[in-house]
Amino acid sequence: MSADPRAAALGPLRAAAQAQPNIALVKYWGKRDAALNLPVVGSISITLDSLWTRTEVRFVPGSTLDRFSFNGRTHDVEMKRVVACLDLLRQRAGVTWGAEVDSLNNFPTAAGLASSASGFAALVCAGSQALGLELSETERSLLARRCSGSAARSVFGGYVEWARGELADGSDSVARLLLPAAAWPLRVAVAITSTVAKEVGSSEGMRRTTQSSPFQASWIATQEADLTMARNAILAHDFDALALVSEHNCLKMHALALAAQPGLLYWNGATVECMHRVRALRREGVPVFFTVDAGPQLKAVCAPQAIEQVKAVLNGVPGVLDVLDAGLGAGARSISNAELTT
Repeated sequence: MSADPRAAALGPLRAAAQAQPNIALVKYWGKRDAALNLPVVGSISITLDSLWTRTEVRFVPGSTLDRFSFNGRTHDVEMKRVVACLDLLRQRAGVTWGAEVDSLNNFPTAAGLASSASGFAALVCAGSQALGLELSETERSLLARRCSGSAARSVFGGYVEWARGELADGSDSVARLLLPAAAWPLRVAVAITSTVAKEVGSSEGMRRTTQSSPFQASWIATQEADLTMARNAILAHDFDALALVSEHNCLKMHALALAAQPGLLYWNGATVECMHRVRALRREGVPVFFTVDAGPQLKAVCAPQAIEQVKAVLNGVPGVLDVLDAGLGAGARSISNAELTT
């Protein structure tokens, strides 16, 4: 038993949380402040339901060492970012205790499926609860953004908007709920075309793009119009308008990255063929559109009645390894220890 009275007051100093990845329909790409993870543009996303990260955090009074395991193995690559996130929480709580963090994903990691978004949203949720910090969703979104930009959105479920913000300290660059998942329950078919970690991570890709892409100014100048169109489409449940702006914004982001020096090519052949198949379906009257983040996985967003047809078409594309089926889900939340491994 620790002699630190704060430890006794806070109780067991352990908690578990679950968060889901989010898929940006209007993309975040580029940072105006890398240290604070402040974006050059705002973004709009949907949070998925069946893909998840589950994380348990245990603080150890008297220890100054941190340990992090991912999917049952020590994970040194992400250790620096995990410790930085824990430091933000410890600073809030006024403690210096070491922590043991165990995290588990049920989907491919670092492969364009927003694993860092769900990972750090879950870590902030579990860590803040373990330390007895009573944080609002807005406060958790701000802390999650400091750890991984898009994690700001995974704090919330459904349709989410992350504001670019204007303040230098980043206090106004947080996410907010636009529309609950149940209000417009679209489906998402995720075509997995590779399970290998991408060669250039998102942070490095954004840095390279911001510094060298000749399209950077146009990307920033046209984003507000895309945000307005997507926001209005979501609130009006206008699928056709959301399809138009989402595909356009996706292709703009990748054009921006392709024009960096050296260029960033996140797609593979199967990704491109999936795009063609989705557009062919829409020409046939099927309510579906695609989006692709910084990776080779294609996400086909569709009306619920179209999901089986969309999955069947994507499964028929050479090079597609699997097609995951997801709905729209909830934001980061606490879970029981029993749920941690079920």
